[in-house]
Amino acid sequence: MQLFQIIFNPVSAAELGRLPRDLQLHILGQFRGLPQELQREDSHFGLLTRHGRTLTRYRLGDYRLYFERHPLGIVVHRILSKNTLKDFLFRSSLPTPEDEQLQDNPKFWELIEQTREEK
Repeated sequence: MQLFQIIFNPVSAAELGRLPRDLQLHILGQFRGLPQELQREDSHFGLLTRHGRTLTRYRLGDYRLYFERHPLGIVVHRILSKNTLKDFLFRSSLPTPEDEQLQDNPKFWELIEQTREEK
């Protein structure tokens, strides 16, 4: 079996750390089947693409995890509650589905890019 790592960048690690411990364990537990899920074509992940870059959205209850594939597994960029996203989308005033709104919104990509700048 090939090694599969889940890498949390500093921002997503801090976001995970701010959650209650039971929720942290629940989120981490949901990653158990992730390698197989990513292989399936009928998976329930959302994809956001911009300028040749693709993020995957993974819904876990009230939270959305945004990550990119990496040769060793995945890199988690952000862990956002759906309420944070609803507020973000409300302020953006875009009347399309969530993934489309985020994919086309430069402010969302700035939010993701902040993780690279904070390293």
